Amino acid sequence: MSPQQFRLLCLPGDGIGPEVIQAALGVLQAIAPALDRPVEITHDLAGGACYEAHGVFLRDETMELARQSDAILFGAEGGPGWDNLNIPGGPTARSGLSRLRKELDLFANLRPVRSWPLPAEQTPFRPELVSGADLLVFRENTSGIYFGEPRGIFEHGDRRHAIDTQYYAQGEIDRAAQLAFAVAADRRGKVTSVDKANVMETGELWRERVDVIHRTHWPQVELDHLYADACLFELVRAPCRFDVILADNLFGDLLSDCAAAIAGSLGMLPSASLGPERADGTRAALYEPVHGSAPDIAGKGIANPAAAILSVGMMLDLSLGRKDLAARVENAVDNVLAEGQLTRDLGGSATTNDFANSVVAKL
Repeated sequence: MSPQQFRLLCLPGDGIGPEVIQAALGVLQAIAPALDRPVEITHDLAGGACYEAHGVFLRDETMELARQSDAILFGAEGGPGWDNLNIPGGPTARSGLSRLRKELDLFANLRPVRSWPLPAEQTPFRPELVSGADLLVFRENTSGIYFGEPRGIFEHGDRRHAIDTQYYAQGEIDRAAQLAFAVAADRRGKVTSVDKANVMETGELWRERVDVIHRTHWPQVELDHLYADACLFELVRAPCRFDVILADNLFGDLLSDCAAAIAGSLGMLPSASLGPERADGTRAALYEPVHGSAPDIAGKGIANPAAAILSVGMMLDLSLGRKDLAARVENAVDNVLAEGQLTRDLGGSATTNDFANSVVAKL
């Protein structure tokens, strides 16, 4: 019997998305012979590119393809032509990525951050402060203030006001904590849970449930709690103290972007968004670089593809079960950087293709 195909849905999106995804697919193609199953890749539109062609940011047909796929590789979404459109229906109507996250229940967003062999001037940190830093921001991805209702801008006579709602159910916190502890147990065994339990009711429930999950299921994993503002301070002061940082949707978003300074650029940050475990042990999964669409450099061939390439590495590990191949991809990126092959955002002159080709050569 021939091995079952791995079905990958590729959604390059907008801006630099198509460029970095093309580079990442080149790396996947180079390492594919080492896989024990063939990869079938389907391409489709998402984001502004989809809106221009079909009048929506994600078609129903694409959503169905996503449900049938083993993983999704996403580029980037957004641009000045689409970011401020007044479209009713909330985040899922205004963003293909938000719809994918919500309808596939991709509640767990994993954003690994590490120091890389870069020139000292490429990071605001002293080299000795970040040397060896290796952490993961675990962001709850489908609830919280980005999805809570009611929300909107309202008018009463000549006055306007805006409402966003921070909402968390106990079960949403529990499942995020369970997976965060499992991830930490496979790393260095420490979780730092972040909240604002001193001033927010959702933070109070967050801390309570994380404690319960820890005490009941993961006592062997070390746990500490930090307020979000204190965590930001510690992330800048002593990044090497962290292993897994567990945070809600808003705080996780802010913390991971701040942590990008450790890596030297947002162009170095991959991510994975995972759904609940299915009966067969698999999960819906979406992999994407953390950076945005960067329309100012789109089409110039200078975007850093490292985050997209490392996202493919995460896919090899988390969806295909090949930690060995994921390590090969990460080591190849590390070696290319160590040799000084740097893109513009890292202070070098390498093009997108230069960097990707060098990674392929290292593989």
